[in-house]
Amino acid sequence: MAHPLRDKYCIVGVGETEYSQRSGRTTRAMAVEAVKKAMDDAGLTPQEVDGLLSYHMGDSTPSTAVASDLGIRPNFFMDVSGGGSSTEALIGLAMGAIEVGMCHTVAIYRSMNGYTQVRIGGTGARASTPVSGSELLTRPYGLMSPLQRFAFAFTRHMMEYGTTSEQLAMVKVVHSRHASANPKAFKKEPVTVEDVLNSRWIVKPVAHLLDCCLETDNATCIIVTSAERARHLRQRPIYIMAVQGRGSRTFPDNPWAEAPITRIGGHYIAPRIFQMAGVGPEDIDITGCYDAFTFTVVLQFEAYGFCKVGEGGYYVSSGIIQLGGKRPNNTSGGHLCEGYTHGMNMVIENVRQLRGQADDYCPGWREGRHTYQYGPGGCRQVRDPEIAMNMGWGTPGYGSALILRR
Repeated sequence: MAHPLRDKYCIVGVGETEYSQRSGRTTRAMAVEAVKKAMDDAGLTPQEVDGLLSYHMGDSTPSTAVASDLGIRPNFFMDVSGGGSSTEALIGLAMGAIEVGMCHTVAIYRSMNGYTQVRIGGTGARASTPVSGSELLTRPYGLMSPLQRFAFAFTRHMMEYGTTSEQLAMVKVVHSRHASANPKAFKKEPVTVEDVLNSRWIVKPVAHLLDCCLETDNATCIIVTSAERARHLRQRPIYIMAVQGRGSRTFPDNPWAEAPITRIGGHYIAPRIFQMAGVGPEDIDITGCYDAFTFTVVLQFEAYGFCKVGEGGYYVSSGIIQLGGKRPNNTSGGHLCEGYTHGMNMVIENVRQLRGQADDYCPGWREGRHTYQYGPGGCRQVRDPEIAMNMGWGTPGYGSALILRR
């Protein structure tokens, strides 16, 4: 029996600013641009958007400011504290708000100067933040950055299953190839396995510099409404088959307190979202897998059943995840190469892929005409995709997921 909310809601508009390391702008100005572009993409006026959701880590601007600048009068708005598992979760919250009648069309945005202001990696403005709360148990002992906190899980994975740095490097190699066909990617240069392995260590033995995501300034937006309203808007509706936001393992704040520490939150999310969507991993045509680091991709493919536990390194090295392969992943270049958005850009990319509108170097991409000739400066549109999946990452302890269809 189909889940009652399957295909009842759609993503109808997407938009983003430039991905840069020199925005020279406020997060407010960038948020307004991204939301306006998403409204234009959907063919919506400010009067036709009555819900706003955003997420931040003390580094953004509130919904009320964006509403004021765009002339939106929200019937419902909320600003949520959160990072990498927020995009999919907020899509679910938008559906819930519409379902209970609080509003009818919701713009979800994330705006961050992630390079020139608050840097997640523990430098910049964040480095001077006073230590308090739960950070008293981590930062004084050297666990300042996400990579340092996440490394335990994957170090154990390498010990137990023999996953290699060369296999991890293939994630970066593939995503860089995809980014080379993306005009808006911040890093377009293809790299080799040797390039990754020759970059300096950040945390041994799990990550060299090129195993790590970019830090960028940018804003992104996704608009959700009912399928009934979506049919009257500008773009092909992209249907939300299922969403599961911020599911976790038993100790989400201390994921190494329970064995196996290689098991991530996605292990518990996977059966729920596939049951709700009525599909399995074998039915997915495109994935958008949160790539804060190359190893987060490996752990998520295993957790969601795209390969067996312990075989993620072989999966990402097999050719499956590259354009032209069975199930391309992060076709825009993702966080490793396009820009870091805490998950928003991967959902935006999959929406465009399902529309047949991947913005690549094909002369007729705006009209959906693609060559399917993959390579630097070429095409990145997947041929006739039907179903896409996004996997969000918060920490090894919790995450989120989303399944979309044409």
